Amino acid sequence: MFRIIFALLLSPLPALAGGALLVMNSGAASLSVIDIDSQAELSRIPVLREPHHWTLTHDKRELLVGDTVANEMLFLDPVTFAVRRRMPISDPYQLGFSPDGKFLVVTALARAQIDVYEAGSYKLVKRFGLKSMPSHLDFSPDSARVFITLQGTDHLAAIDLRSMTVAWDVPVGKAPAGLIWQNGRVLVANMGSDDVAVVDPRDGRVIERLKIGKGTHQLFRSPDGKQLWVNSRIDSTVTVIDATSLKTIRSYKLPGGPDDLVFAPDGKVWFTLRFAHKVAVLDPASGNFTTIAVGRSPHGIFINPAAHPAK
Repeated sequence: MFRIIFALLLSPLPALAGGALLVMNSGAASLSVIDIDSQAELSRIPVLREPHHWTLTHDKRELLVGDTVANEMLFLDPVTFAVRRRMPISDPYQLGFSPDGKFLVVTALARAQIDVYEAGSYKLVKRFGLKSMPSHLDFSPDSARVFITLQGTDHLAAIDLRSMTVAWDVPVGKAPAGLIWQNGRVLVANMGSDDVAVVDPRDGRVIERLKIGKGTHQLFRSPDGKQLWVNSRIDSTVTVIDATSLKTIRSYKLPGGPDDLVFAPDGKVWFTLRFAHKVAVLDPASGNFTTIAVGRSPHGIFINPAAHPAK
């Protein structure tokens, strides 16, 4: 059986002219491949346990997907989604490369640790034990710091990647999850307090709070950089805010717990619906959407370069 699964993992998938998406089904130990043009699920790639998030290498030649409970990283072809290799790694929940390409930072939510690896060699540089439930991350544009939400203690931590020390670790709101660097500030989505905290990156001081929706969970920047899209999982809303003024522009209702999203080149926005075990395809102009069944608890979603060429 193992040889059959391993063969499936290594089998190349056809490159699609119109592009494809990869969905991480956290509760189904699988990755769904969806054709953008037909909106059909083409196949499912089996993994060992519980995939959540992804990151793309700087040269865009490899797509990394963390399988948390299996304690391994999958290295995929970012166009065909064929699995090239697998590497043991401790509880890879959220992961990202620093903007300068020097480091890969991995949060281990279950093990309460943040690991900094050397990019390319993936040699462990330093492990930080921060409590508890290190979740999402983002970097300062100069790569000097990485910011990590700690869901279990309602804190946001800043790690200095030059000195490899914790710069600060302070409370920002209840159950913080997604975060994003925006105009010299760090914006943090707090699931438990239903808001976005605007944080000073120098010391973690909360400057402002934006009331969003119940279960405010993740933030994403639109391709033109003019908007921020904020997903609230509990009340199943998506709030679009102006990236400069931080004022709400519009909102959408997407039943099923919108979690992660990607922007397609045709203007549509694709969401994972964590509680409905589906993905949604939203037309922002009309507000209409369609859904596609995938595996249980879909989380991360990636759109391949065939549909989203590098600029």
